[in-house]
Amino acid sequence: MLFLAAMSACTDNSGYAPKPRGYFRIKFPKKEYQEYKGVCPFTFIYPKYAVIDTDRTSIKAKKLLNMQSLLNMQFPQFNGTLHLSYETITSKYVFDQLTEDAHKFVYKHTVKASSIDQGFIRYPDRKVYGIYYTLEGNAASSLQFFITDSTKNYLRGALYFNTEPRLDSIQPVLTFVKKDVDVLIKSFRWR
Repeated sequence: MLFLAAMSACTDNSGYAPKPRGYFRIKFPKKEYQEYKGVCPFTFIYPKYAVIDTDRTSIKAKKLLNMQSLLNMQFPQFNGTLHLSYETITSKYVFDQLTEDAHKFVYKHTVKASSIDQGFIRYPDRKVYGIYYTLEGNAASSLQFFITDSTKNYLRGALYFNTEPRLDSIQPVLTFVKKDVDVLIKSFRWR
């Protein structure tokens, strides 16, 4: 009898096991869109839960960055921003520099990105052309693109989240926001 009592005292019946790391549940808003009609020479559709504001960067900094207009499409509930920069193309040299800069900005992320894929944007009926970059892995920016009419207008976009870039934690939000960026690109028109 003493033996049975000793054996039962040595067994662990609590069923404890360490729990895997969890993340907060994210409640996604309903997809509803509105049209952007700002001072820039373009329009597009963007989500109602996003806020577009003019970047407060100084005129001196804009000249240094070679950009005429800087817009931020804020996603407040996701702590993310789609930075949009617009420039007028004044020569073939300027066009080549802008497209090369876009390429360089994307490939600066090769240190953390596990892969970089690109797709072409082509809507000839609206004179909208460009390249869409998807960066996989723990890169600071997971999505970048540029759009141009190849003659006088150029727009570059880059999506950033204000958090440490860990793909496993931002993947659901990134997937959700990428759909909004796709809507922006598909609805984009020059004025």
